[in-house]
Amino acid sequence: MITSEVKYLGNLRTACTHVQSGTEIITDAPVDNKGRGEAFSPTDLVATSYASCMITIMGIFCNEHAINFDHAEAKVQKIMGTAPRRIERIVIELDLTGNKWSEETAERVLRAGKACPVAKTLGDNVTVDFTFNY
Repeated sequence: MITSEVKYLGNLRTACTHVQSGTEIITDAPVDNKGRGEAFSPTDLVATSYASCMITIMGIFCNEHAINFDHAEAKVQKIMGTAPRRIERIVIELDLTGNKWSEETAERVLRAGKACPVAKTLGDNVTVDFTFNY
């Protein structure tokens, strides 16, 4: 089954449709790469997907282990490199306050999140710096 369809809209912009739900995301080239920066760039989505995937996997882990999981928010910074142009580093600040976890529980949940599919896909190709508040 096809996951998504991507259509070029002109002016370095695409419309990406999730086939199953019909949800649409618009992407725009960033200002530092000849675009207008009026929407997520494709590389913004990669960096954002990392945090989203981590939080999702942490939620699954908590559900499977009867661990309270009421709050998670991430701030994501993507840092581009040159020669070749690529994502060089992702900085993720993850706020997990309010879950009232012990140190041991927090470590277990974070370990699960750091093993998410996006993390495994990017592997050692991108440096990821984390800050966790819990």
